[in-house]
Amino acid sequence: MTSDTRVVVIGAGLAGTRLARRLGELGTPALLVGEEEHAPYNRVLLADVLAGRYAPEVISLPAPEHLVRARVVRIDRARRELHCADGSVIAYGTLVLATGSNPVLPPLRGLLDGDRQELPAGVHAFRTLDDCLRLAGAVREGVRAVVVGGGLLGVSAARALSVRGAHVVLAQQAERLMERQLDPPASRLLHRHLGDLGVEIHTETRVRGVRTLGGAVHSVEMADGYALGTDLVVLACGVRPRVGLAQDAGLAVRKGILVDDELRTSDPHIRAIGDCAEHAGTVYGLAAPALEQADVLAGLIAPGTGLPGGPAARYTGTRALTRLTLSGPAVLDLAAFGETDPEPGDDTVQLADAVSGTYRKVVVRDGRLVGGVLVGALGTVGVLARAWEEAEPLPADAPLLHLLTNDGGS
Repeated sequence: MTSDTRVVVIGAGLAGTRLARRLGELGTPALLVGEEEHAPYNRVLLADVLAGRYAPEVISLPAPEHLVRARVVRIDRARRELHCADGSVIAYGTLVLATGSNPVLPPLRGLLDGDRQELPAGVHAFRTLDDCLRLAGAVREGVRAVVVGGGLLGVSAARALSVRGAHVVLAQQAERLMERQLDPPASRLLHRHLGDLGVEIHTETRVRGVRTLGGAVHSVEMADGYALGTDLVVLACGVRPRVGLAQDAGLAVRKGILVDDELRTSDPHIRAIGDCAEHAGTVYGLAAPALEQADVLAGLIAPGTGLPGGPAARYTGTRALTRLTLSGPAVLDLAAFGETDPEPGDDTVQLADAVSGTYRKVVVRDGRLVGGVLVGALGTVGVLARAWEEAEPLPADAPLLHLLTNDGGS
């Protein structure tokens, strides 16, 4: 393969690895460039590694045939070359950016003050396998841990640390846990589940800073001035698309790298997929859209092969379902999709069982399922997700309650 035809993928995460593997299956081998020392892995399962449920090697992804370890520092679009930190140069014909996202570091007092470029000892981001392994090495029975952020990642981290025997405080600035995905009743069940495991939860509270002693964290300062002693701080404040390479190369970027329905950037020789890509105004930051984009792009790059994609393939967006399983002494399974807050005129059906801690809700608008949230007893999630993804009118003769009680063989 010449440099004029070679496909190079930057980023060995879920999206990049899936694309490289798909292209290899289609007879169009791609060179995957990853900067982490580990074999490609499933980032979604990092909390399970932290909890001790899986060994790190269990979450490894099937590696593509052509993988190199290098950190790309510059894209030369005129020459179609990648310049790496080690001085090497990689030529490409088609370049795919699957650079993922970086953790958001909140503007906390004492976090990166002055000339300090690294987090204080005991303060951890939670984004990579190295982050996970460092945090796992620091956890022991009885250690005090503060998790900053009560979204999907923060909840997963708090649960995993609690399973490992840590005394966990979860600080959430919003009024409820996972407020982007869950409605108030579902969030209350999640709150109760974590509380039953010993996690101390503070909502509508803000961490103002971290205090260190001898270069290591010893407390966090709350907005009201109260200092909470701790041995560990986990920052779970969201992620930001990793777009530095694209910006430096002059590609069009807003929140993410702008792509069209063929996942092309503003340079026709460069595509983008996964957490770094922005399609039709949306940066998904979820696994399902990243995998769908990889499959579509594989078909576009190597058309006529029978896999998703092909000459007429387009990426038109993903209707992504958020699902989280919190395993351990007590299992909690939850799922959320679409619009969970009804608008005037919508039909809503809710079923709740306080004893078993289960909750189901669907929102129907103009005869179509537009959203839902389920906590526990997820037998219906398959049929609900299909009805939502297909966006077809619901049967007029089927009561809405049927949606919550028929598992559709799922």
